[in-house]
Parts: sequence; structure tokens; C-alpha cells
Amino acid sequence: MRIDFHSFVILALAVTMTSSATYQRSSQLAGQSFLNAFKFQAISDPTNGRVTYVNESTAKADKLVSVANNKLTLRADYTTKLSSSDPGRKSFRIMSNSQYETHVAIFDIAHMPQGCGTWPAIWEVGANWPNEGEIDIVEGVNDKTPNTCSLHTSSNCTMPSSRAMSGTVSGTNCYAYANGNAGCGVNINDNKSYGPPFNSNGGGWYAIEKRSTYIKIFFWERTSGSVPSDVKSPGSSINTSHWGTPAAYFPDTYCDLSTHFGAQNIIINLTFCGDWAGSVYSSSGCPSTCVDYVNNNPSAFKNAYFEFNSLNIYE
Repeated sequence: MRIDFHSFVILALAVTMTSSATYQRSSQLAGQSFLNAFKFQAISDPTNGRVTYVNESTAKADKLVSVANNKLTLRADYTTKLSSSDPGRKSFRIMSNSQYETHVAIFDIAHMPQGCGTWPAIWEVGANWPNEGEIDIVEGVNDKTPNTCSLHTSSNCTMPSSRAMSGTVSGTNCYAYANGNAGCGVNINDNKSYGPPFNSNGGGWYAIEKRSTYIKIFFWERTSGSVPSDVKSPGSSINTSHWGTPAAYFPDTYCDLSTHFGAQNIIINLTFCGDWAGSVYSSSGCPSTCVDYVNNNPSAFKNAYFEFNSLNIYE
């Protein structure tokens, strides 16, 4: 096939634009600005948790949200013993005011919720679930390491069993109504990626890069010497091409990501028990039953909180 010089230049530019890994910062969030970029969702828990998601005024009155030293802390109630008639332990669920298509989000996390019965998550979701997709960046239950990243979609979306990432495949069918909504998951190959080991190590950075042809999730320990400079000290622009192998990689090989994912909102929440944490509670080495433990041991959730240093978003 003969391609003239003009056509070659156009083709080369198209390839460069498609594979570009350079982004410009659209949001630099820390402390109060982080909080202002989200709204509280005082809704019934879709995962049937032993939780009451509160509105912002209640969260502030009950000291479930705080800003200090330009850090944002979100926590569950850890002082109230619940009766069986109480609706659930008070906690938070916040959703970003903005939606994002092609983007990178870098979460600098100093601490994540821990404790038996806990189910914390940082994730993205489209408006019409599951047709516009869900991307779980941070998720786990009952302090069981490591972190699990996963996609949940409409039908006809699967992932290759072998692909360029450091994590381990835990499922390849992304369809939300298959396999109990387990999704196509990847376990990060680092026990310090979740729970008490993550917190004891001073936390770390999670980043998502979402494009129409792939979704990548990265994790770096706080003490790692390999944290990219534009992750450790985010500037006005970033280039992800030097970030190395992702912890989780979801390509469009067998899934047209452009039709399975719409614009995404970021959600940060903490629930208890429910469809996942409750169903595996007895096999997690935790005492009593999940609901009884959450009801009767408020002090066990003193460390059930997120502390964020910053969130930087690039588009």
C-alpha cells in the first residue's frame, strides 16, 4: 500500500494524539477545597450495609468530617452503641460535583478505614449503572489485604487473563449481573496496598488513568523510592508514560470501553457488613457476627477513617 508524505504526517499525528499520555490539571484539591468539590449522599446503602449515610450538616455536627492542616478527614461514628432498631452506624458517602471522561486522578491518602466489618471504597461510576460503568480504585473488606481494583459493566465486556500489569487477575467477566457482581477484578501485588499495613506504612498514592482504549490503576507505597516526581509533587501537567507498569490494567481487547463507560463521578464511602463484608465476615477471622460486632463495639471503629492529603485531577 502506497502512502504519500501528507497522508503519513496526518497518520503520525493521529497516532501521537491517540497515545498521548500528557494531561493538564483541572482540579487541585486539598482540605476545604477537596470537601467543596464533593456533596454528601444521605441515601440508603445500595449494598445493604449496616450503615446510615448522613448529610453534610449531620457529618459536621457529629464530627464525621473535618479539615485540619489542609487535610480532609472522613470517618464513621465510633462512640455510639447501636440497638437492633437503629438504622445503622453513621458514616459518609460523598460524590464529586464534576464528571470526568478521559482523565487522570491522583489520590494522596495518609490513612484508610480499618476494622472488622468495614468496607471502604474509592471509586468512579457513570450516571446509569451499570450501563455507564463502575471503576473500583480502592476497595476491600474486614482488613483483608491486598486491595482489589475492578470494573463493573453491562454485558459483553471481558478482560484478558494475561496482560501487562503487576497485579493478579481475580475475575475476567466485568458484567455486573454475573458472578454476584464480582466484576473483573485485579488484586494488587502488595499487601501494603490496603488496610492496617497501608496505614502502618504511612499510606501512599493511588492513581487512575481512564481513556477510551484502556483504564490503568497505579499504586505506590509512601516509603517507595519509585514514586514518580509528578505523583509525589503534582504540578500543572503530568505525563503518565514514565509511570511504569500499572498495578491493574483493563484494555479494550474484548471490551469496547467507549460504549461501556460514560462520564464518571468519583465516590468515596465507608459502609459496614452488607453484601460483601457481611458475606465473608465469618471467614475473615473476625469476632461474633458482623452486625452484632458493628452494633456493640463502637470504639473498634476509631480508626475507621480516610485522611486525604490531596486529590489532583488532570484532563
